[in-house]
Amino acid sequence: MKNEKIKVSGATIIRNGVKYGYPFVESVRSVLPLCDEFVVGVGDSDDGTRAKIEAIRDEKIKIFDSVWDMKMREGGKILSVETNKVLKKCSGDFIFYVQSDEVISGRDYGRIGEAISFASERENIDGIAFDYLHFYGSYYTVQDSRSWYRSEVRIIKNGRGIVSHGDAQGFRRDGGRISAINCGANVYHYGWARPPQVMAEKIRDFHKFWHDDGWVEKNTAGKQMKDHFSDLGNLADFGGTHPETMNVVANREFEPFIRALREQWHKESGFGKKIKAWVNSLRLGDHKNFKEIKWRRT
Repeated sequence: MKNEKIKVSGATIIRNGVKYGYPFVESVRSVLPLCDEFVVGVGDSDDGTRAKIEAIRDEKIKIFDSVWDMKMREGGKILSVETNKVLKKCSGDFIFYVQSDEVISGRDYGRIGEAISFASERENIDGIAFDYLHFYGSYYTVQDSRSWYRSEVRIIKNGRGIVSHGDAQGFRRDGGRISAINCGANVYHYGWARPPQVMAEKIRDFHKFWHDDGWVEKNTAGKQMKDHFSDLGNLADFGGTHPETMNVVANREFEPFIRALREQWHKESGFGKKIKAWVNSLRLGDHKNFKEIKWRRT
């Protein structure tokens, strides 16, 4: 487990989390036991998001309000801008940054704590990476292709000038990739696991972090719900166990929707399309957003 002398700050941002079906409460709760404080940046929401965070009623949580600049419409940059606001308010030796659709399992607390202790004693390590499970269309279907990042850094050392980068997927230090070990724990990423109608609305509005209104209208107007779920060639069934905080949320209510789309894809796709999907399933040359340092758990 983690050395008790090491202080860990949790960090996340959220805006209109209720409206868009983010499991942000479950996300925060899943990381809280590992943290000495948890900084939550709440954007200007109109759906009771802040009240949901307050209702967790944990003295470790520190909420600050932020007005997002919705004129920032390129490359998802607003997400890293808001994330960096949160990082600056963290006082821990390490910062455990979790996005509001990412959840950690209590079964992995031991290996996460061990990785933090190991990293704390080595100057050449900037952060700690996790493996990813990307749920798509339901809580029991995951993406299994190299188009979806296999691992990413979610814990960084504080006070090193490490900043959130681009659309806040990863981190940079002096403009370059940071060095990290992989702790072997999973991040359960539920970004595409929510009711189809909620997902469709979220996708349309989320495009506004990357594109102007003209592009959004041209590329989303008239689309049916099924049209938003096009990455169907490399889906696999999930037979594992969800994190404890997701036990109530992770139901099978909208699983028939994605299963029907999968069956339709396999029925209608030609040989060439299926070969392309197979090639994409091969894990050769996976790109990493960080420089991995190999280590061995004790």
